[in-house]
Amino acid sequence: MGGPLCFASARELAAMIAARQVSAREVMSAFLGQIRRFNPSLNAIVARLDDDSCLALAEAADRRLASGAPVGPLHGLPIAFKDLEAAVGFPFTKGSPIFKAVMPAEDTVIVERLRRAGTIPIGKTNVPEFGMGSHTYNQVYGTTYNPYDRTKSAGGSSGGAGAALAAGLLPLADGGDLGGSLRNPANFNNIVALRPTVGLVPIAPTPLPMVGVSVKGPMARSVADAAFMLSVMAGADGRDPQTYPSNPQEFTAPLDRDWKGVRVAWSPDLGGLPLDRRVRMVLEQQRQVFVDLGCIVEEATPDFSDVDKIFLTLRSWANWNTNGALLAEHRAQMKPEAIWDIEAGAELTGEDVAWAIMRHGALLERMRVFQEKYQFLVCAVNQVPPFAASLDWPKSIDGVEMENYVAWMKSAYWISTTCRPAISVPAGFTPDGLPVGIQIVGRHRDDLGVLKIGHAFEQATGVGKRRPDGV
Repeated sequence: MGGPLCFASARELAAMIAARQVSAREVMSAFLGQIRRFNPSLNAIVARLDDDSCLALAEAADRRLASGAPVGPLHGLPIAFKDLEAAVGFPFTKGSPIFKAVMPAEDTVIVERLRRAGTIPIGKTNVPEFGMGSHTYNQVYGTTYNPYDRTKSAGGSSGGAGAALAAGLLPLADGGDLGGSLRNPANFNNIVALRPTVGLVPIAPTPLPMVGVSVKGPMARSVADAAFMLSVMAGADGRDPQTYPSNPQEFTAPLDRDWKGVRVAWSPDLGGLPLDRRVRMVLEQQRQVFVDLGCIVEEATPDFSDVDKIFLTLRSWANWNTNGALLAEHRAQMKPEAIWDIEAGAELTGEDVAWAIMRHGALLERMRVFQEKYQFLVCAVNQVPPFAASLDWPKSIDGVEMENYVAWMKSAYWISTTCRPAISVPAGFTPDGLPVGIQIVGRHRDDLGVLKIGHAFEQATGVGKRRPDGV
C-alpha cells in the first residue's frame, strides 16, 4: 500500500512542506517509491528523470525554503506535465513518432506557471497521438492502463495524468480538454477534473488563439485540490487574447455554501444520447444527493440542436489547418483516426465554417437563457464505463452503433461546445468495480460555483475516497 504522503491532500502536503514539517526530499522519495511499484504496469508517467535527479531537485527546493527565499504555493510538489505541453528539459512527443526526438526550447504558459508556483517537474504524462481520441495509446510510449482494472482504458487525452493520480504517483496534474480530455479520464479513474470556462486559463502558444473551445485545467483527487491548482493556473495573459480579468485567489477559499433552493436541471443522457445501463444506474442512484443538499432538481435539457455539426466542423477545420502539412509529409506514421479527422477538415468550405460559427452563437444564447432558470446542469461524463484497453474506441453504446471514433464522447463534447465550466466528480462504481463520474455544468464564468457544488457532492458521497486495490 502507498504511504500516507502519496495520498495526502495536495493542499496539506504543500502546507507541510512550507512549515518544514516534512521535506520536499521526503515527499519526492515517497512518490518515487510509488512510481517504481506501479508505473511499470500502468504506463502513466513517461520520459521520467532518474531517481537521483529527482531527489537532487527536491533537495534544491529544501535549500531554497531554508534560505528564506520566497516560494510558490505548490513548492516542493512533484509534477509530470501532460505530453501535449512543451516543457524545457523533457521530450515533447505529442504521442507521435514524428516528434519523438523533439526537445522544446521554451515552456508553454501553463508549464511556466506551474514551475513558478514551485512544482518539481519529474517527467511527462502519457497521451493519445496528438491528443486525438479519449483512449491513451501511441506508438512512442504505448498504452496507459486503468489502476482499477489493468485491462481497461484510462481514458484520454489526459489518461496518463488520470491514472497517475488514482494510483498515488502524483499529488496534482495538469490537463487539457477539447472534447472531454480532462473530464473523461477523471471519470474513468475516480478522480476530479475541472474543465474551466473558455478563457479562464490561458493557452499559449497556439496557432488559432480565437477559434475553438479548447481549455487547460486541473486534475486532482479532490475538488479542493483541483481548486488549489486552478488558483495558480488561472488568470489573464497577454499571449492569449481569449483570457479575461479574474481573481484566481478566490479558488483558495473554503468551498462550503448553502444549496437550499438552487435549481438543478437533471439530464443524465442530455435528452436521448445512448447511455450504458451501468452508467445510468449509478447516476440515478445519486440524484437524491442534490435533493438532500437542498437543491430543486427537475428533469430538463437545453436545446442542443446542431451541436454535433458545430463541434465537429470547428474541430476538423482546426485540425486541418494545424496538421494538414504534417499529414502530407508523415501520413504513414499517423493512426487512421487522426488521418480521418484531419482530412475531414480539408473538405470544409468557408461557408461550412461560417455556418458553424453562427450556429454556435445561437447555441450559446439558448444555453444562457436555459441557465437563467437552472444554475446547474447535471449529466453523464462518459456514456460508457472504462472499456477494454485493447479496443481503439467503443463501437456501440447500448445497442447504438457509433459513427466515428469520437461519437461515444458526445456527453462530453456537447458540453464543451457550450463553453461553460464543467466538473467531473466520482459518483460510484459499476457492479464489476469500474469507476463512474458525474458531470456538473455551471453558468458562464461561474467556475467557483461549479467547484462548490462539486465539493458538496463529493463530501456527501465519499466515492472519491475509494482507492484501486493494492495501491
